[in-house]
Amino acid sequence: MPVPTHVFDPPFNIIRCSHAVLDVTDLEKSATFYANTVGLHIEDRDDKAVYLRASEEHQHHSVVLRKAPNAACNRLGFKVGNDGDLDKAAAFFSENGVAYSFVDQPFQGRTLQFTDPFGFQIELYATMEKRPHLLRRYDLYKGCHPQRLDHFNVFAAEVQDTVDFYARLGFRLTEYAEEDGANGRIAAAWMHRKGNVHDFAITNGKGPRLHHIAYWVPTAMNIVHLCDVMASSGFLANIERGPGRHGISNAFFLYIRDPDGHRIELYTSDYFTGDHDHEPLRWSLRDPRRQTLWGAPAPRSWFEEGSTFAGQAVREPRFVADVLVAD
Repeated sequence: MPVPTHVFDPPFNIIRCSHAVLDVTDLEKSATFYANTVGLHIEDRDDKAVYLRASEEHQHHSVVLRKAPNAACNRLGFKVGNDGDLDKAAAFFSENGVAYSFVDQPFQGRTLQFTDPFGFQIELYATMEKRPHLLRRYDLYKGCHPQRLDHFNVFAAEVQDTVDFYARLGFRLTEYAEEDGANGRIAAAWMHRKGNVHDFAITNGKGPRLHHIAYWVPTAMNIVHLCDVMASSGFLANIERGPGRHGISNAFFLYIRDPDGHRIELYTSDYFTGDHDHEPLRWSLRDPRRQTLWGAPAPRSWFEEGSTFAGQAVREPRFVADVLVAD
């Protein structure tokens, strides 16, 4: 399948991934997990939602936990350059038959919400309330000392079409996994706006579903420390995969599950991709170093389980990727 052409003059300017809104069934239990185990900082809370951020972030929140009857991903949020980009986005969606609406969201003001053609529920904003960063407040550090939200990864039923759509919005491909042979299909793509390996990864599977959100941590030892914390605080079963090093992105990683099963990656050590002539790196779908540089395949849950988007029907993928799976 074709690698998309990079678009350097997109219809509006997305800066980076910004925040995720997750529906959770036990707000207090989830808030405690994200704050005390993972190490995010609670900025505001009421009986319906908890707003958290990481220590490097000036923005008010990078994850919102919403109390709901069923666990789901409610929205994925991206920051745009300025308020005019919201109007440009609205014009683009109008021209392309994508439904959208403007809403006022707490702490981020004017927000454009849309559901893309593949069922992913997205919101865009230009300005969020600022808070002093907590980078040097080492007395507040907990868990793995998460610094900032790094990316989202989703399961898409139509990988190529989804990649092509976000390429039109200026997302640039850095790495991709493809079947071998003359007619090989792209099974996963890593796309960025902010100049590292990805803001948005698109993976073949039943979709639309959220695979994971990821937070950047300072060092690999922070990830190892989180394993110790979880193993000694009743969350051993919530460690799903790792620690290890990806071939794709070169990142040192750990995947954990929150009390509702939402997947979180803790992530460090990827690389700069900001040059306009950066060439995407192709991986064979059968290369064992792709998933983990050291050759260990991912568990079956990593390929099959994800968070649905609230109100969206899940579709079977157009094809079943032949991936390496741990026994």
